[in-house]
Amino acid sequence: MSLRGKRIGFGLTGSHCTYDAVFPEIEKLVLAGAEVMPVVSFTVKNTETRFGKGEDWIERIEDLTGHKVIDSIVKAEPLGPKIPLDCMVIAPLTGVSMSKFANAMNDSPVLMAAKATLRNLRPVVLGISTNDALGLNGVNLMRLMATKNIYFIPYGQDDPVKKPNSMVARMTLLSETVEAAMEGIQIQPVLVERYNDID
Repeated sequence: MSLRGKRIGFGLTGSHCTYDAVFPEIEKLVLAGAEVMPVVSFTVKNTETRFGKGEDWIERIEDLTGHKVIDSIVKAEPLGPKIPLDCMVIAPLTGVSMSKFANAMNDSPVLMAAKATLRNLRPVVLGISTNDALGLNGVNLMRLMATKNIYFIPYGQDDPVKKPNSMVARMTLLSETVEAAMEGIQIQPVLVERYNDID
């Protein structure tokens, strides 16, 4: 499926170490002709880490997409009734946001945008990055995998020796996952050898 002319929401949550793998994939969506509307969690907006300042990441995604970030629940709500998305992507999706989403909590702009998209029976694509996917958050991961209109960028253990519960999406498959999701298909295999990837 062509992405040209499609309106795609792109949500960032607080897995700051994953942004460098995600931004080239945002650029691919833009180059494919999609209108990409950036949505950020409060953590992204307000946190400074060794991977950079929130304000710098926001400036970068605004420059890349040509849109101001949606950074409040109030700004995100219209993505349901007034400005419907063809697809909503959350990448990276942290364990905290995954847990909230799986339990119907929408206390951030990103989760509100996802809920608004599901309301319209449109696909939500998730690119996980969490240290406890195979721990306490495993039940939330499986709940989302079993939910209609939710699709996953294939994922795997990123460091099975030092962090055996950690799983991260293979972000290079983001565009392919979006295209398939918009046709109602989950690309396979979902589980991949993530730790051998060279991003």
